[in-house]
Amino acid sequence: MTGEAKAQLNIALIQADIEIGNVNANMNKMLGMMEQAAAADMKPDVIVLPEMWNTGYALDRIRELADPMGQETSRMLSEFARKHRIQVVGGSVAERIEDRIYNSMYVFNRSGEQIAKYSKIHLFRLMDEEKFLQAGQHTVTFELEQLKAGASICYDIRFPELSRTLALSGAQVLFVPAEWPHPRRHHWRTLLMARAIENQMYVIACNRVGTSGDTDFFGHSMIIDPWGEVIAEGDEQEKILTGTLDCDLTDEVRGRIPVFEDRRPNLYTQ
Repeated sequence: MTGEAKAQLNIALIQADIEIGNVNANMNKMLGMMEQAAAADMKPDVIVLPEMWNTGYALDRIRELADPMGQETSRMLSEFARKHRIQVVGGSVAERIEDRIYNSMYVFNRSGEQIAKYSKIHLFRLMDEEKFLQAGQHTVTFELEQLKAGASICYDIRFPELSRTLALSGAQVLFVPAEWPHPRRHHWRTLLMARAIENQMYVIACNRVGTSGDTDFFGHSMIIDPWGEVIAEGDEQEKILTGTLDCDLTDEVRGRIPVFEDRRPNLYTQ
């Protein structure tokens, strides 16, 4: 936890197009949009990036394109966080560790210190992720000021066990960077709202836009409150989406409808 606790947190989501396989162009674009977000009249406390923003889904070349040990990604995000005193939930990038490639999220505090890393644990077979990527083995939570947050990536939201596990660990907000394509926008919106309602938590989902090969991505990044109400939602264009979190709302909602106290886990099957 860094600095004095705040009653509200301003969030900025970088809903960007990603150029498949062009790491330098993607890093320059992302940094430029982050700088733009940082210069806004309502300065964000947290900036969130989309999934696999360094390479896109260039899986056939992912071994040569992935960031070795995440060093270049970490350097850029750390320097930005420290320069602007903004926390960064770094979406996810293709990361190479020895001979394995992971889809990993890095999180930095206002001082530019890495406070968390999460590697996607559910690999999406429809995009052949399991043929090229290694699945993560751990759930991850981290602190953003006085809020406890949970990490997930794209396909992870189809597994309610993950978000419930994070909520039971104390998470009050769930971050979801994604590359979620047409034609499944209805699934995207419904699953995100369900994860917010059932876990009485904020859901912050940052999806890409644009086209990659034959796949179109629709954006519609979302900020959803613990009641399931949509605070902000993007369209299908590049943009910086903003919203504000009430840091007391999760506890208030959980107090009014005591879902967690009424659970009967001894009756639930695996």
